[in-house]
Amino acid sequence: MPRRDKVAPSTEAAIDVAVARRFGTLLRRWFRANGRDLPWRKTRDPYHILVSELMLQQTQVSRVVTRYADFIETFPTLHDVARARPKRVTDAWAGLGYYARARNLHALARRVTDRGRDRAAMLPAEAAALRVLPGIGAYTAGAVSSFAYERRAELVDTNVARVIKRVFAPDVDVKSGRGQKRVWSIARELLPRTGRATWVHNQALMELGALVCTARIAHCKACPVRSICATYSRNAESAFSRFERRAESPPALSFRAKGRRPVGAREARGSSRGQTP
Repeated sequence: MPRRDKVAPSTEAAIDVAVARRFGTLLRRWFRANGRDLPWRKTRDPYHILVSELMLQQTQVSRVVTRYADFIETFPTLHDVARARPKRVTDAWAGLGYYARARNLHALARRVTDRGRDRAAMLPAEAAALRVLPGIGAYTAGAVSSFAYERRAELVDTNVARVIKRVFAPDVDVKSGRGQKRVWSIARELLPRTGRATWVHNQALMELGALVCTARIAHCKACPVRSICATYSRNAESAFSRFERRAESPPALSFRAKGRRPVGAREARGSSRGQTP
């Protein structure tokens, strides 16, 4: 039988330190063996990472992979974006949709580089400083801070929110303001001690939500953290309880007038399966 660790609490209490460490260990181990080979994971260039993060908003990874390379070839640096005309930047963004992202990137580049005059200008490293730039929300700020500068910055996108909700807070409504605050709080509690480990941790959280703990199907048998997942534990116990009730109280059989075929025989032979959220 698989190891059953202490299950994460579903209340608003702080996450148990031992549970958080176990979660991180299992998650990072899985990612090192299963993480996809994506081009933006091979760089620490803040600008390149920003471009990838903006492109990945509302766009499939498979489409971003080729467009990311083309865009970086056209605009190798933040300075190049700042010096370009806005239309040239949006033209290079063609096919990705949501052109406000390209316009925000151009406005950001001009602000950071003093309208293209400062060739040495860099994006700030701290999430709080990134948040004041055009088009940068809490998630993107955390992503650039963590993936470019290896800072201990939490981040929450839809994939991360789903994983955190299912593992640690199945009763939280992640669409509510209170629920979002709770999810961000848990993400902060789960951060490893070092920035380098945080890089792996954040990449792994998003990867788990994208590949295993997906919106349509939770592939629990392939999940590295199911042993401490509150939702998995809850569903497993529910399935076991249903099985016990069926074993203790088999369906009553009655007979039809013709042929005396037992009604309920097929149901009695059926199997009980737990559901995933």
